[in-house]
Amino acid sequence: MANKICIIATSCDKIGDEPTGAWAEEVVAPYRLWQKHGYSVTIASIKGGKVPVDPTSMAAPHATKEAMKGLMESTPLADIKAADFDAFFLAGGHGTVGDFPNDANLIALLEAAAAAGKVIGSVCHGAEGLVNVKGPDGKPLVAGKRMTGFSDKEEVAAGKDKVVPFLLESKLREHGALFETAADLWAPHAVADHKLVTGQNPASSSAVAKLLAEALSS
Repeated sequence: MANKICIIATSCDKIGDEPTGAWAEEVVAPYRLWQKHGYSVTIASIKGGKVPVDPTSMAAPHATKEAMKGLMESTPLADIKAADFDAFFLAGGHGTVGDFPNDANLIALLEAAAAAGKVIGSVCHGAEGLVNVKGPDGKPLVAGKRMTGFSDKEEVAAGKDKVVPFLLESKLREHGALFETAADLWAPHAVADHKLVTGQNPASSSAVAKLLAEALSS
């Protein structure tokens, strides 16, 4: 039976007055790679329906109408059950800062997934969804885990450090994550620590997708 993966995207389309959403590459690249593996992939989002896409991420080859066809209609997260999937993947984009960290459905889903030994992955700001998730031991899920995500230096370079509610790298470190970054800004970097698989930035989308596939097959 084919592995089942649920990609979870943001439903937030603005930070303040600035348009935002999911980052196209972080949905499309993993989806296409897993599709080639023969996996069953479901797109979900916090509210369901059409996933907002950050307009600055609309660049070929990942954001053409053909590449994104059928991918931006999503299932409401409230209808997603941990038992129905083998892995959960949190796609990034700055929209996640508005709805991932404190969403009760997302926290409950990921905690159930962790307790059941499912693979959990994220890329870039997708790790916003991990900051308030507890592991089966009651400690932060990221505590003591090697991982990555959008770095503080990248947030500053992107000019969003004064816009986001907190710096993701700093917050994850506060929760005990063994946070890693690439030597150079924007360079691909992906990390696997048992069932937790994470990518640093948009350029890491394919690399983290491959690591997640390896985690499912191990």
